[in-house]
Amino acid sequence: MDLLKVLIVDDEPSNIQGLVRYIRWRELGYEEPKTGESGEEALEAIRQTPFDVLISDVAMPGMNGIELVARAKELLPQLQVLMISGYNEFEFVQDAIHVGAQGYVLKPLKLEEVSSRLTAMRETVENMRRLAEQTEDLKRKVSGSQRLIQERVLSDLLAGLVPGEDRQASWDGLMKLPVGVRELNLFLFSLDHFLSLKQRAEERVVLSAALRQTVDVALSAFNSVWLAQTSPDEMVALQMNPTVEDKARMEKQLRFVQVILQEQHHSTVTIGCSPAASTWEELPDLYKEMKFRIAQARLIADGQIVRGETPDAGAFDDYRLREQWMPELIRKMEEGDAAAVRDTMNRVVDLLSGQPSFSYVQAVGMSFLSELIRTLRRGSEADRETNIVLWRRMLDCSSTEQIIEFLMECVDRYMAVEARERMNQQRLLIRKVAAFIDERVRDNWTVKQLGEQFNLNASYLSVLFKKEMGKTISEYVQETRIRQAKELLSDPNIKVYEVADRVGIQTSAYFTYLFKKLVGCTPQEFRDYR
Repeated sequence: MDLLKVLIVDDEPSNIQGLVRYIRWRELGYEEPKTGESGEEALEAIRQTPFDVLISDVAMPGMNGIELVARAKELLPQLQVLMISGYNEFEFVQDAIHVGAQGYVLKPLKLEEVSSRLTAMRETVENMRRLAEQTEDLKRKVSGSQRLIQERVLSDLLAGLVPGEDRQASWDGLMKLPVGVRELNLFLFSLDHFLSLKQRAEERVVLSAALRQTVDVALSAFNSVWLAQTSPDEMVALQMNPTVEDKARMEKQLRFVQVILQEQHHSTVTIGCSPAASTWEELPDLYKEMKFRIAQARLIADGQIVRGETPDAGAFDDYRLREQWMPELIRKMEEGDAAAVRDTMNRVVDLLSGQPSFSYVQAVGMSFLSELIRTLRRGSEADRETNIVLWRRMLDCSSTEQIIEFLMECVDRYMAVEARERMNQQRLLIRKVAAFIDERVRDNWTVKQLGEQFNLNASYLSVLFKKEMGKTISEYVQETRIRQAKELLSDPNIKVYEVADRVGIQTSAYFTYLFKKLVGCTPQEFRDYR
């Protein structure tokens, strides 16, 4: 590993010389350090040389150490930073870490502590370099394995990650997607009773591998087929733009897979053949439909080939409506995900619109309305009257179109009411948090402690606070302290260090630094001006 480059910045030359002279740089894996006596000088050096480690004092005239680190990190994001200060203050540590410092040591310096920090930073740099090399090596290996790429892409497609512009561009970097997709067919190969067989674990592993190998061999001659093993007992094949000859050959290979697994492994395989699709977006539903049809077919016999064009299409539609889309719609409504609600509702409307039976549509509508009322969980007298009105309106609907229109109205009304209530609750909660901070600004509360105080996850509280207040909790705390400090500074009988203490800042040094950062002048200058 090459020796690392290090830059030392301090406005006191004696501190620099002490580090240069007494740290055993070569033994620690570093070149002889470069030095600078100001933030401006150091920044110019960083523009010219890709340093690995920066050692900087905090308090320097002009550009201080924290400002230097923030700007240096913009130029060299991987730069490791060790801050040095004579101030034993938690606030400086917070700011240093916030701008990207990895270590912090106090004056007077202990050479053993500095050496230990430098050793840890060298290990971090070496690990990052190795990781970058391994990542590039992995990219090269992946780029050379079209089968692995195809399996990843097919798995994404089945999960609903359709190739939008960004995703398709990333895929095209590894492989070319077919141009002008006209027809897509899914084939689902599923071992019967895989988990219920009285086999040892190793026998199931062998059987799973046999399924993969058999399907691989059977379909290896097809250039337009992608394969993915979605579970130990299941393989999926996607055939794109098949010719008539391709379809005939595929039929033979389906039988071949069944025969080989039966003869060599005494296992039956049920195969689902989907209806033809013309877009990538249809594949997730086709996959779910094939799994449903295979489960239905197994009630009769194992080892079948199940066609997607069978006349019981309504059974899957009803299953998907009641077991998938309706629960999903209710869940998304509770989560307040308007886009997902709209998308799922469109699917429900499309399915109901094509139903010839009005009584079926009415039954679905009543079931949904019942679930929606239960979800609302309203208990007042006015709510009960509203629910009675909703039931009457549902029963008054005399056509499929009226029921669909009524259900869409119910969904829109629920989303509007819930959105208002959720926003009002969030606004009230965040105002309470802000008031709590204002009253106790002298105390150093962490976000985690605030979350515990208000029974909220710390990350969720941070997101809500930023959304409502337009700033982070940390920024709000700092601004509150400075706002209260301005008020206290108007009283000439209160000393500056007393103002710092009253607003929860431990030392006047950090108070001066923070005040100047946010106000543009020192506390004393602010008081003199007033």
